[in-house]
Amino acid sequence: MARPIRVVIVDDSNLMRQLLTAALSRDNAIEIVGAARDPYEAREIIKASNPDVITLDIEMPRMDGLSFLEKIMTLRPTPVVMVSSLTQAGSDATIRALELGAVDYVGKPAGSEGFGFHAVADELIAKIKMAAMARVAPLRRLAVRPRILPAPRRSDNRSLIAIGASTGGVERIRDILQVMPADCPPIVIAQHMGQSYLASFAERLNRLCEPVVTLATPGARLQPGTVFIAPGDRHLALARDALGYVCQIQDTALVNGHRPSVDVLFFAIAKAAGPNAVGAILSGMGRDGAAGLAAMRAAGAYTVGEQESSCVVYGMPRTAKEAGGVVLELPLAQIAAELLRAIGAIGDGPRVS
Repeated sequence: MARPIRVVIVDDSNLMRQLLTAALSRDNAIEIVGAARDPYEAREIIKASNPDVITLDIEMPRMDGLSFLEKIMTLRPTPVVMVSSLTQAGSDATIRALELGAVDYVGKPAGSEGFGFHAVADELIAKIKMAAMARVAPLRRLAVRPRILPAPRRSDNRSLIAIGASTGGVERIRDILQVMPADCPPIVIAQHMGQSYLASFAERLNRLCEPVVTLATPGARLQPGTVFIAPGDRHLALARDALGYVCQIQDTALVNGHRPSVDVLFFAIAKAAGPNAVGAILSGMGRDGAAGLAAMRAAGAYTVGEQESSCVVYGMPRTAKEAGGVVLELPLAQIAAELLRAIGAIGDGPRVS
């Protein structure tokens, strides 16, 4: 029998620590090895127990969760699942936590403390199990702003970049967009994320990046220097007209358990853009995007998958590769430049396939 996943709970609320302990202890695959009311207590418990996963609150006395997460990822990288309030402030902090290296998050239900917690207990258990398999790395500190890449030597209103991601995607999408030039080709993104967090994600990227980053809306037109992210709990697709591409927002059923779904976006791009598109699939659990990326490649698009060595979870890139959808695998640090190179090569004749 496999060893249980050893978990440390960090939350300043005694009631929440009790609820988390009771909920997680229901699963025989999880063992609670400690519970702390603040990061100072947590530090000693973590040293003594060497957990596989930590659940971490954001708002705590003496040291907030983000400061403690930064210390964890700098000194003792460990998979962390954030447990944050479903508020605007909580959403902003959660996005920052994911950038700092947290593997995933669960939103605390609104209202009285503990009310409705059972609704997220199963989600938390699933995310802890996934986090236990994640590959986490020491926090990278950038001394200077990343160097902006040059724009492709050739681009028009027919070419576009599509990106799909899940677990680990927040940090990866940020890293890619931060080196994109202000006049980059249009970019469309499907990132698995709850509706309460996507607006904060887009707003933060818009502050950090040269292109304009926003959530996609019905009829929004793709143009150079714009990045559209699929909105929460809805699919993003594209249609083509005489002037280029426009966003379509769909309220249809979940695909591969997700809405927004990477497959929905990629299939739409395969149909609308064909060989004028360049696609990338990044770190994530599951197989969403695998069939869609294969369809893009079959339609003549150039496609890139994130290499296992840099993934938090090598799930979506692996299944996309197995489905025949990946032309080239690269580590994260090389993907942005390759996407721009491939856009510039559109029209030069057959590409690697």
